[in-house]
Amino acid sequence: MSRIELASLPERFDAIVIGGGITGAGILREAVRTGARVLLVEKNDYASGTSSASSKLVHGGLRYLKNGQWRLTLESVRERQRLLTQAPGLVEPQPFLMPIYRGRKPSKTTMRLGLWLYDRMAGVSASRWLTKAMLQKIQPHLRVAGLQGAMSYQDARTDDARLVLRLVMEAIAEGGTALNYVAASILSGNERITGVRLDDAVSGQSREVHADVVINAAGAWAGNISNVAGAPRLRPLRGSHMVFTAQRFPLTHAVSWLHPRDDRPIFAYPWEGAVIYGTTDLDHDTSLDEPAMTSGESAYLMEGLDYQFPEMKFTREDVIATYSGVRPVVDGGKDDPSAESRESAMWSSPGLVNITGGKLTTFRVTARQVLHEAARQAAKLRPVAEGPVFSMAGGEGDRRLNGRLGAQAAAALRRDAKPGELETIRHTPYCWAELRWAARREQVVHLEDLLMRRTRIGLVMAGGGRDILPRVNEICREELGWDDARWAIEEARYLDRWQRLHAPVSA
Repeated sequence: MSRIELASLPERFDAIVIGGGITGAGILREAVRTGARVLLVEKNDYASGTSSASSKLVHGGLRYLKNGQWRLTLESVRERQRLLTQAPGLVEPQPFLMPIYRGRKPSKTTMRLGLWLYDRMAGVSASRWLTKAMLQKIQPHLRVAGLQGAMSYQDARTDDARLVLRLVMEAIAEGGTALNYVAASILSGNERITGVRLDDAVSGQSREVHADVVINAAGAWAGNISNVAGAPRLRPLRGSHMVFTAQRFPLTHAVSWLHPRDDRPIFAYPWEGAVIYGTTDLDHDTSLDEPAMTSGESAYLMEGLDYQFPEMKFTREDVIATYSGVRPVVDGGKDDPSAESRESAMWSSPGLVNITGGKLTTFRVTARQVLHEAARQAAKLRPVAEGPVFSMAGGEGDRRLNGRLGAQAAAALRRDAKPGELETIRHTPYCWAELRWAARREQVVHLEDLLMRRTRIGLVMAGGGRDILPRVNEICREELGWDDARWAIEEARYLDRWQRLHAPVSA
């Protein structure tokens, strides 16, 4: 799928969505269902901000329940169940363990009550008590001193970037338009927003496009797009994570516990052939575009890991990658960043609807709320009756590929794969054919797009997958037409960004 030239866009759309993260992608997907003509633009790559750097959990949020955010918890667990049913292979069950220790929070009674409510909200019965002996059998190496047992419960995991891409690609297939690496700035006239000026970083082209309503879904960057009366104050919060190999950190379940320093919940769980561990929750006061783990965050996370898994004797040398994302949280004036609400915030002015905050799990609910607000200015955008999250689910063959790409695309990928390209790449779950498919069909502009978002090789392979770059080069030559000079630029750019933003942090 080649990128559309700006010159070929129509003069006017019913709606223009700014921001290609999970919120913007969800809005595009729901808006296309209405039959409206919709354009989405993203100044970098799809999901290149917060939506590829989340904890990658589709969950109700026990912390929200603890804070009394009943509506948010209920909404979240119901959306989790919807996604588990409607997006198999992309959103998958993730069993969790919460070890309980004598004299430490949370108590067995508190957790039982909380999880009973959690299950009732979701309409499932998934939590249970595990004795110490049962726990140590299924998950060894936990801290033993004071261990009483564990509460077992269920949430879900996803590949956050692929979730965004699935939404975008299905919207395009059903008549929507989406462009990455296109920046937008607001146009106004007659006391209302009339459209946007577009600047394409790839072609260098610029032009103006108009719409009945512009939807600003730029997340933590929303204030850079629109700063109008009534806009809430944003409090960017950084969450950083470490990635380990599954061989070094063999987890059978996700494990959640409270950090010994401040009783913040932290967790580790198996993901895409590796293990993710996090997260921090700190005010972020540097560049929104390039968040990275600090040495203080690294020390904090290592302290938490050593506390819960003392026998494993982890060091920073065991970390194969890190990543950090900036959460677009609305500032509620709390002293503790973790106490801030994760509710979304929406505000409007003539010709413009702004949305920020919210959660990965509830993207569909947020999208429909935004369209109801936008329909007050453009009636055609009123959401249609609720239907399946994805229209191209199901199908025979590989459950994982069907979930990541949609059944039709997955079948085409398998059909078009060259000999040997359906083999997985080293210890990862990715096959070479996925790289070829993405390069050919998914608007790849830079090598980073391919290795950090279309696949997650840059996170789950040591060195960002440096060792496999020669074969990746062959695919990029054939599918993207890159010559030696272009490859050299892309390889250097990718490795430089990986070293600055994703390399393990030394002491």
